[in-house]
Amino acid sequence: MGEDLLGAGRPPAGREPAVILIVVKWPIRPERSDEWLSLVDDFTRATRAEPGNLFFEWSRSVDDPDTYYLVEAFGDDAGGAHVNSEHFRTAMGWMPDVVAAQPDIVSVGGVPGDGWGKMGEVVPR
Repeated sequence: MGEDLLGAGRPPAGREPAVILIVVKWPIRPERSDEWLSLVDDFTRATRAEPGNLFFEWSRSVDDPDTYYLVEAFGDDAGGAHVNSEHFRTAMGWMPDVVAAQPDIVSVGGVPGDGWGKMGEVVPR
């Protein structure tokens, strides 16, 4: 019994952990940009609760207040479940009415690791 619990969530023997890393640049209509984080709150909470979601973080651009960045990561076998979820389909249904242009995306699968790591160059003193 203990052996099964210790192995839960780990990759099979001989396979290194990997993630799907996604960054999306969201241009929002100026009249809607101040409410964007409220609009995506249900979507964000549901996605963060998905099995395999490692992080799902929104940031507002410091150069353009009408642009948000979404940085998200999933275990390498969890991305399909995300895009097929009800909350994803619901969000994709209303988002075209709020975006100013089609979002840009960078999506890379098979990135070694299992989430955030520590930056070696900067350590608090």
